[in-house]
Amino acid sequence: MNKHNQVKRSVLFLCTGNSARSQMAEALLRHKAGDEFDIYSAGTSPESIDPRTLDVLVKFGLNTNTLRSKDISEFADSQFDYVITLCDKANQECRNFAGAKAQLAWDFPDPKSRAGNNPFATTLNELNNRLSMFLMVETTQQSTSLSDNVSTLEQVLTIDPVSFYKCLTDDIRLKTLMLTNYYGELCVCELMTALQEDSQPKVSRNLAVLKKAGIITDRKNGQWVFYRINPQLPLWIKTVIAQTTENNIDLITTHIERLANMHNRPDKTSFCN
Repeated sequence: MNKHNQVKRSVLFLCTGNSARSQMAEALLRHKAGDEFDIYSAGTSPESIDPRTLDVLVKFGLNTNTLRSKDISEFADSQFDYVITLCDKANQECRNFAGAKAQLAWDFPDPKSRAGNNPFATTLNELNNRLSMFLMVETTQQSTSLSDNVSTLEQVLTIDPVSFYKCLTDDIRLKTLMLTNYYGELCVCELMTALQEDSQPKVSRNLAVLKKAGIITDRKNGQWVFYRINPQLPLWIKTVIAQTTENNIDLITTHIERLANMHNRPDKTSFCN
């Protein structure tokens, strides 16, 4: 497993059960870019694949023949170019996969408990959009040699729409949300590099505004404080942030390239169980 084709890059999708979201992501990326990536998925507490996952994949013409539920321990000694968590629980349990060159934290509602019509198709569509963004960014970075570098039933915050949209009116705050949406978690020094901002107080003030509004949360690890999108945000806010990022990726492509070239990025102590 750790001797991947030198031409292809490798991706591991992680979720709790490896029964829905991560299986969808594996099938989607293999369909979209199987000639460029070796693609796998696993769960921190694996379950059988939900039949509705297979049904929706087949309905949209995606191959399910190679899909099976796998435990993360199966990949304990493997190396991956990208490890992507698809739910906040998996991110908490495995915040920094030891064999990952780059790790992204995406948070999609569990279709098994998601409200609304056709929750599995909705989740598949959202994953498709996010993976299109991922390919747009990462395949561009590869071509320029830059690539080396919760359940909806949980408690949800109530945030006034006016307060939320006011937070998007500043360039630093908007791009901070777009970048943290893409990476999952960033610290102040990474944001300063990405945004080319020399003033740490200026960046910190804008982070404080987002934190006070409840849109981002932070965690301290050693001397570093890392910021991420609040997993308890209501779905409509998560959707606005995600779709703003996915449909305006050109706004942060240069910022992503700066981060890919950043030296001495903060080391995230392994939280992988």
